[in-house]
Amino acid sequence: MCRQCGCNQTPSASTDTGSTDPVRQTLHLQAQVLAKNTQYADHNRALFSHLLAVNVLSSPGAGKTTLLQQLLKRDNLLSAVGIRPGVIVGDLATERDAERLHQAGIQARQITTGNLCHLEASSVAKAAHQLDLATLDFLVIENVGNLVCPAAYDLGEDLRIVVMSVTEGEDKPLKYPTTFKLAQVVVISKIDLAAAVEFDREETLRHLHQIAPQAVVFELSAKTGEGMRDLADYLRQAIADQHNKVKTDSVSITSRAASPMISQRL
Repeated sequence: MCRQCGCNQTPSASTDTGSTDPVRQTLHLQAQVLAKNTQYADHNRALFSHLLAVNVLSSPGAGKTTLLQQLLKRDNLLSAVGIRPGVIVGDLATERDAERLHQAGIQARQITTGNLCHLEASSVAKAAHQLDLATLDFLVIENVGNLVCPAAYDLGEDLRIVVMSVTEGEDKPLKYPTTFKLAQVVVISKIDLAAAVEFDREETLRHLHQIAPQAVVFELSAKTGEGMRDLADYLRQAIADQHNKVKTDSVSITSRAASPMISQRL
């Protein structure tokens, strides 16, 4: 894991915490990092206020990038109905995922994290400023493949989606409860392989209901297209709801600004 979030940190005795206890020092470091991250997350929320921002988390190989390609590529699903998407991709090394999205006609920026096992709001802010956000309705943040550290980091998103594939087994929600508890949406991917790996659908749904009863669950295959329309419809409605909220807020602000002038005329 990474030194920045303290998950493998062994601080020196000189760390300014008022204590030489390594555990206290590590907790102090984590608190400092998360406090700074929250400031950037708030910045991002303001930056993303006109669009729907989604943070997508999964283990490596769960199928995040393939899912996004099929969901967002030109003339397909969301793009076909006029949704203008952009993607920020996080990975430890290489820019292959961003290149795949570019080839599908999607505006994308890569964040290469090196030894950092998650995206932070500050790096997302930097990448977001490299996108033409004014032209976007929908921003997807594809997090680093990891179900531990990313859960703790608010990136300024409106919606958090966790992807788990049928090849990972039924007990993923039990192994990573914090990640699933914070998700509004869970995607069970690669369902075309369910029979081959003897995936127990009912057991998985029981675990999800136990750990993440708040989550909307979609079962799909990006390869065959099964279930993709349902997810696209859900996201399209979420994007429309966000646009309506922005319009309502704008009208409210305009009304409040006009009220003193009306009073003066009366």
